[in-house]
Amino acid sequence: MANALCRSCRHPLQHVFVDLRTSPLSNNFLRPEQLNQGTAYYPLRVFVCGHCLLVQLEQFESPREIFEEYAYFSSYSSSWLAHAKQYVDAIIPRLSLDHSSSVIEIASNDGYLLQYFTPYNIPVLGIEPAKNVAKQAEAKGIPTVSEFFTLAFARQLARERGTADLIIGNNVLAHVPELQDFVAGLKELLSPTGTLTLEFPHLLRLMENNQFDTIYHEHFSYLSLLSVSHLFERFGLTIYDVEEWPTHGGSLRVFARHSEHAKLTVTPRVEKVRLEEIAYGLKKVRTYFRFPAQVKAVKEEIYRFLFQASRENKRIAAYGAPAKGNTLFNYLGVGTDYIDYAVDKNPYKQGLYMPGSRIPIYSPGRIRETKPDYLVILPWNLKDEIEKELQYTRQWGAKLVVCIPKLEIY
Repeated sequence: MANALCRSCRHPLQHVFVDLRTSPLSNNFLRPEQLNQGTAYYPLRVFVCGHCLLVQLEQFESPREIFEEYAYFSSYSSSWLAHAKQYVDAIIPRLSLDHSSSVIEIASNDGYLLQYFTPYNIPVLGIEPAKNVAKQAEAKGIPTVSEFFTLAFARQLARERGTADLIIGNNVLAHVPELQDFVAGLKELLSPTGTLTLEFPHLLRLMENNQFDTIYHEHFSYLSLLSVSHLFERFGLTIYDVEEWPTHGGSLRVFARHSEHAKLTVTPRVEKVRLEEIAYGLKKVRTYFRFPAQVKAVKEEIYRFLFQASRENKRIAAYGAPAKGNTLFNYLGVGTDYIDYAVDKNPYKQGLYMPGSRIPIYSPGRIRETKPDYLVILPWNLKDEIEKELQYTRQWGAKLVVCIPKLEIY
């Protein structure tokens, strides 16, 4: 990344956070007829900015290439739906939203969250660039525009519809290569007394819990409260509250307002998280250099498990085919030599192959048919939900395996 500049503050990038070799785009699942074709691999090398401490990837593909057709549908996780409903039930009274309010969600996916505003007759609009996913939202009756969110588009929306009292962005900030333009758009579209809430996986948890598999090309940035505050402040936005959630291995939900709207006072929780990040060392660039050793240690643990299982002729399948699983398998260099197949509840992925590893993906019914000895749970953030679903595998003595933050077999 010679002479590359930080996407948040434009300072030169000089420090490598971790190098996970090369990998295909992790949501580019292969159709059977593509198995005879080559696959494009891109470096998965992550940098940390020495100035604003944003952890970030190089950009190899445009968001249009990655997100116009997308394989991730939020509604396939019952725990994520419950999380979304809980948010809506809490934010409506907190912000006194009603039929005269305006709510906009950026990266609204299949309407998983906005659907919970419907019973309250609160006007909503979803912005979802993936056309195949946006159609699912429209089918649920959620008004959705299939566009990428930019400053120019924010200005157009503000002219046509007015500003928004609440702007929601769950797991979108990390997916934006043009951070400055995106945040300027948020500033433009937010009403003078409005609130912006963004959720994103917390870099502190990624580092603490060795969540290197959450690094992939669709995630351009890895965010801390320190780095997001630094970015927002330059655009006249102030984070006035923050909540910590267990979702996606540990996430932050930040509440932001226009800096001049000082009636919304900053809560003590902001300082609590900020001090926790400082205590961990996130203000010192040398702290970030410890991460590669953690990654290597887990890699060696997983190799030992796979080699031993192979020697004993044990059959291994993967539960779930998430993007994080593709990072893991491609970093390990593992394919059908060790993993027989994967299953996924999302019909969109069934019949396809995981990129790079070319592991075939089936419906979960395949598990009962083949009775594998081990099931590697790739979406470890949904481990409790999946463990309940897989209770029946105990009938033949199957064991469940989680690889992150360390290898566990139970």
